[in-house]
Amino acid sequence: MSAPDPFDTRNPPVPARGSPLRPLPKLIFASRWLQLPLYLGLIVAQAVYVVHFLVELLHLVEAAFGNKDALQALITSIGYKTTAPVGTLNETVIMLVVLALIDVVMISNLLIMVIVGGYETFVSRMDLEGHRDQPEWLSHVNASVLKVKLATAIIGISSIHLLKTFINADNYTDRVLIAQTVIHIAFLFSAMAIAYTDKLMASNAPRGDGH
Repeated sequence: MSAPDPFDTRNPPVPARGSPLRPLPKLIFASRWLQLPLYLGLIVAQAVYVVHFLVELLHLVEAAFGNKDALQALITSIGYKTTAPVGTLNETVIMLVVLALIDVVMISNLLIMVIVGGYETFVSRMDLEGHRDQPEWLSHVNASVLKVKLATAIIGISSIHLLKTFINADNYTDRVLIAQTVIHIAFLFSAMAIAYTDKLMASNAPRGDGH
C-alpha cells in the first residue's frame, strides 16, 4: 500500500490530533470562559433596552392620540424644554423621540456585535457556518474587523446624539455644543486611525507564494 500523496487535494491527509495540554496551559486556556458572565450580562442589558424601546414607543403612540401623561413622559425623557407649554405632540418632539428610538436600536446593534463577535473571537466558536441566519459580517470577523465595526457603530451613535443636541440646541449651552462636536470629531479620527492601522498590518502580513 503506497503512502498518501500530501499534494493530493482529493484525499488530503488527516492532521494528527494534538497532544493533551499540560495542566497550567489548560487552565490558562480555560480562563477564557470567565468572559461568559460578561456576555450574558450584556444580553440582560439588551433585554432592558428592548423594554425601554417598547415603553418609549408606547408613549409616542399614546401621545399621538392625545394622552397628556404620555406626552409629558416623552418630554421628560428627551429633555425637551420650551418657554411655551407643549399641549400636543409637535414635530420637534416627534423628531427627538424618533432619534432616541434610533439611538436605542444602534446601541442594540452595538451590543449584538460585541456579544456575538466577542464570543466568537475570544471565547468559543459558535459553529454557525452554513446556518441560514448567520450574519454576513460574522463570516469574516476577527479582532481587527470587530474593532473597526465597533468604532463605526460608536460614530453612528455619536452622530445621533449630536443631531438630537442640535435639534434641541436651545436647551444646551454653547460649551456643551462645542464639547459634543469635538468629541464626535475625536471619534471620527479614532476610527480612521484604527482602520488605517489595520490596513497597514494587513499589507505587511506575510503572503503565500502560491506554489
